Amino acid sequence: MNWNEKRSVRIAILDLNEGHENQGMRCLREIIGQWGKVNDQEIVLEEFEVRVKQQLPGTNFDIYISSGGPGSPLESKGSDWENLYFNWISTVEKWNDDQDNYPKKYVFFICHSYQLATRYFDIATVCKRNKNSFGVFPVHLMDDASEEAVFNGLKNPFYAVDSRDFQVIEPDYKKMEERGSKILALEKERPHVPLERAVMAIRFNDYCIGTQFHPEADATGMTMYLLREDKKKGIIENFGEAKWSSMLEQLNDPDKIRFTYQHILPNFLNNAVENLVEA
Repeated sequence: MNWNEKRSVRIAILDLNEGHENQGMRCLREIIGQWGKVNDQEIVLEEFEVRVKQQLPGTNFDIYISSGGPGSPLESKGSDWENLYFNWISTVEKWNDDQDNYPKKYVFFICHSYQLATRYFDIATVCKRNKNSFGVFPVHLMDDASEEAVFNGLKNPFYAVDSRDFQVIEPDYKKMEERGSKILALEKERPHVPLERAVMAIRFNDYCIGTQFHPEADATGMTMYLLREDKKKGIIENFGEAKWSSMLEQLNDPDKIRFTYQHILPNFLNNAVENLVEA
């Protein structure tokens, strides 16, 4: 990607990890840093701790990425931090809806943030799964994803890291149409399971998009995570040794996690900055 002049791109990461150690924030920083170097862009990056310190960014950023995080996306209803978070989404939404405001603000919601955004926009049901979903799984693109720039270059299905106890199901198609929302992807097909397939990606509106899976997950970090004795033991106890071995194998497949890591968030940044340049 080439732009005629070097410009400063202001990016905010909203950290919903509640102080827990995780690889996701490191991955987000690395993706943004690598993207800036490849495209010769000056990045101004700030992080905001949402759940403990109740920090939220203002509208002085161009791009926002809201992370995953632990716990229930339902039990936080009415909490101070969630109210502030929803107020922040509302502020971004109002900015983007005002025709006099430029440039527009682009937002990517990941996992826990995606579930919260689904509740905020009120376009589907967020509920607990029968059991935890953890591993590398195929994600199936829907028809509305054919013109979605974020998925440029990906195969159908593509592979992603999934780690969740909750899910988004039962989309309200009337509300989605009213808001301009689109379902972009569903979870893997399970013909033997008589349950609705979870929605894995949604275009909430022209400027906000989210995924249930973790597009920021990198093969190196996930491999180190799986090789830790405590994590290895926990995964084998909960899912079996075959699952642990399968995840290691798939993480090192260049057509799976590495490919997703190299495309989705960089595509999102490309698309956002292209629109910023036009504005």
